[in-house]
Amino acid sequence: MGKKLTKRKEDYSKWYNELVVKADLAENSDVRGCMVIKPYGYAIWEKMQAQLDIMFKETGHQNAYFPLFVPKSLFEAEEKNAKGFAKECAIVTHYRLKNDPEKPGKLIVDENAKLEEELIVRPTSEAIIWSTYKKWIQSYRDLPILINQWANVVRWEMRTRLFLRTAEFLWQEGHTAHSTKEEAVEEAVLMNNIYAEFAENFMGIPVIKGMKSESEKFAGAEETYCIEALMQDGKALQAGTSHFLGQNFAKAFDVKFANKNGVLDYVWATSWGVSTRLMGALIMTHSDDNGLVLPPKLAPIQVVIIPIFKSDEEFHSICSVVDPILSQLKNKGISVLFDKRDTYKPGFKFNEHEIKGVPVRIAIGPKDLENSTLEIFRRDKMEKEIINIDEVLIKIDFLINDIQENLFDKAKLFTNSNIRKADTLDEFKSILNSNGGFISAHWDGTSETEEKIKKETKATIRCIPLNSHKEEGKCVYSNKPSIRRVLFAKAY
Repeated sequence: MGKKLTKRKEDYSKWYNELVVKADLAENSDVRGCMVIKPYGYAIWEKMQAQLDIMFKETGHQNAYFPLFVPKSLFEAEEKNAKGFAKECAIVTHYRLKNDPEKPGKLIVDENAKLEEELIVRPTSEAIIWSTYKKWIQSYRDLPILINQWANVVRWEMRTRLFLRTAEFLWQEGHTAHSTKEEAVEEAVLMNNIYAEFAENFMGIPVIKGMKSESEKFAGAEETYCIEALMQDGKALQAGTSHFLGQNFAKAFDVKFANKNGVLDYVWATSWGVSTRLMGALIMTHSDDNGLVLPPKLAPIQVVIIPIFKSDEEFHSICSVVDPILSQLKNKGISVLFDKRDTYKPGFKFNEHEIKGVPVRIAIGPKDLENSTLEIFRRDKMEKEIINIDEVLIKIDFLINDIQENLFDKAKLFTNSNIRKADTLDEFKSILNSNGGFISAHWDGTSETEEKIKKETKATIRCIPLNSHKEEGKCVYSNKPSIRRVLFAKAY
């Protein structure tokens, strides 16, 4: 597996990049700013996708698929949305290439094949979806529409990092249409709660639910709800967002419905999404200097069994003990790998599965067979113990649950201990420079002050916590009156 990882304390960014590659999750592609998600990384994403899909469908949502391309006129229809994404758009202008007559074997754009209307490669799908909804919606009987799509999007990033920020990434985006404002707001809050539940119960990541400030909310939204997580280096990561879009897109695309009294009104809308950025959150929340650490609920391999043998006879004896354990684990729905490759030594396999974050490892050799024991190792605490073979199923059941809980509890303790109050700008800067983490501080509510703080400290308002109480105070920057604290942090 090559040399050891850079230590997190030495260079957190380098540690992260090395880990993504060494754990076989992803790599940079030949397309600038884009990544190749490798099978092991994609297997984790598939488990995330599968669980979220269940949660979406349990709340009445259906999957559909919409085009990758958006005609420029449709994209421009909602002005705030178009303006917000304009600098990140990739545009298709021609539909054909031709051979270069001066350079055989080279291709050039065929200027006779220019599109009548340029196409935007979707950075988000509100425009194409709402132009479609116009055809689907006539009356209140057609509402609500609760649609999600699993897709790829392109946002032309100049500075990229695997999973966290790439020019193309995978995500899901929900787009719903409602007959009342109250129903749309309720939907936006519901989906934010689902994201929080998924992050905490499956990813083992504690999150803070909140609302974005005016300057940080989604382009074209009336309100943006979010979940914010804290990474080990003290930086925040936006893990999911849910937007109440009001009637902005309905008005832009003239999507009206006849209510029960026959009166025409504009439809109310939401959109919400999470992306492969969650992979970055998962890596940075739990992993250590030895490699990836995965919560069992999302681990592609929850248990790996490694035989230690020198002869075919020893191997067959081990298999006779392992085979029934494999069957019983699989019957319980536990994903297990019997790593019987004879081209690698046990030590190599130990290291490989450790770096890949497999939650539980079992090692069994000839001496274990003699003693009816085996060695069991839990990745989260890097602890080994010898147990009787007949205890293995009970032990694995315990470990699967205990590791999941332990990872969440450890991350929760870290987050809670890294939320600090600041009442002056000096305190604010001192916390930011020495500790990082979330800073709970008063803010006067203006975009001007928010921008000045960002320019001076590189910290942004991550969210206005939903559970925050009114508290009279003075803005940490302007000293003007404030009614509540908000959370600031440097962020990915």
